[in-house]
Amino acid sequence: MATIDLGGIAVPEAALTFKFVRASGPGGQNVNKVSTAVEGRLDLDAAGIRGGLRDRLERLAGSRLTAAGEIVVFADTHRTQSRNREAALARIAALVEEARPEPRPRVPTRPSAGAKARRRDEKKRRGTLKKLRASVDPSDG
Repeated sequence: MATIDLGGIAVPEAALTFKFVRASGPGGQNVNKVSTAVEGRLDLDAAGIRGGLRDRLERLAGSRLTAAGEIVVFADTHRTQSRNREAALARIAALVEEARPEPRPRVPTRPSAGAKARRRDEKKRRGTLKKLRASVDPSDG
């Protein structure tokens, strides 16, 4: 079975399906005769994508993810089927590439004692400055 490299992951060709539909946009009269736009689908189950990568991919796909577990990408920017197919494949690959790296876990930190002291000093300085801006009472002087 042939595989395709999508964003660094080998995916079986059977997991990808392409449907050609009529496109709007450039192409002149040709646009009314030829189905050049591409609807590319990546079936996550058939691709064998599991675990954290699948979760990240589903989150990134957003509204492009179907209830059947397929990511749907539409490409109609070019005038030929082959270039639109390549564009759809590139979009799917970019999505997979973006989902591949595992996010580093956030390590909660606390401000140092020096940082706390600097913050307090700055607050005192600002408070003093604001007090000096107060209007002067004429009966005091």
